[in-house]
Amino acid sequence: MTPPASVPPAVLPSVPPLGRAPGAPAGPPSAPCTPLVRVHSWQGYHCESRLVRTAAPRLAPLLLIGGAFQRKETWGRFEREFLAHMDVLTVDPPGWGAGDLLPDHHGVTLLADAVHHMLAEHGITEVNVLGGSYGTAIAYRIAQRHPGCVVRMALIGTMTSIPEHARAAMRRTMDLLAERRMAEYAEAAVDILMNRDRLGSIAGGAKVRRFLLRRLARLPEAEAEQTYANTRRLLSHEMIDTSCPPAAPVLVATGEYDTFTTPDLCREMAAACRESWFAEVADADHMLFLERTVELADLVTRFFAAEPLTGLPYCRGVERIRRPAADPVR
Repeated sequence: MTPPASVPPAVLPSVPPLGRAPGAPAGPPSAPCTPLVRVHSWQGYHCESRLVRTAAPRLAPLLLIGGAFQRKETWGRFEREFLAHMDVLTVDPPGWGAGDLLPDHHGVTLLADAVHHMLAEHGITEVNVLGGSYGTAIAYRIAQRHPGCVVRMALIGTMTSIPEHARAAMRRTMDLLAERRMAEYAEAAVDILMNRDRLGSIAGGAKVRRFLLRRLARLPEAEAEQTYANTRRLLSHEMIDTSCPPAAPVLVATGEYDTFTTPDLCREMAAACRESWFAEVADADHMLFLERTVELADLVTRFFAAEPLTGLPYCRGVERIRRPAADPVR
């Protein structure tokens, strides 16, 4: 349920950009090209993508898949951080943003295949994938069904299954949304997404919460219908099947105060992968895309570049969870 990253981020501590020592001057940024927005159709459903190319990419293109309320054009600063290193493709699959309403009897496989179809229509054969919240299920299924196209994958705020306490809270939001009691819906939904008890310890916590409350209380009718169907899908389908983990290396991360996809649940997800790392980001909860924008982009970019993840000041810890059988423990 990751909302859009269009809220201006709070003032964040400086983090050395990838590959640059603390205190070293930054090089000139690569100027991105004009975004290419493309219309697609998958199994009769309208969907769209947005590709931004950068002048001198050094990593495989990034496929960025957001959660609920996230549109392809609202990644803002988070997208710009990645464009210093790679091309970025953002998507509105069916049920998201400009995509058609997707009835909830369709599962995550249709979504994954729709996004893979968008990649193919752009002629992109290999990507690094970043999925956030709801988008982690789509990312994971792409890596299962189309393993040849996924180089590495980062899953931010995820879990192997939804615990009952979270299901009850989500069903409550659906009741409020169905009755269009939007102010109450916004409060209930944000209470799932943010840790109210730790708001003062979360980077920009109060500001992010105010933004989300305004955003969700004013959902357009079409987006409210999408949200209702997507939440029903989340509760009625097996979104992540860990019995056949993907081959790509996986980073799983969440905020230290996340009460929805808790650090324990995210670590459990990492343990179900073949080759994985788990990172706990300081001073953040489930909304770390908004709360620690620069730091999260730095963590993910380092992972995609196969650089060390040790000693990062914005992480409570980064742990290597699983190694492939051929990789000796050193």
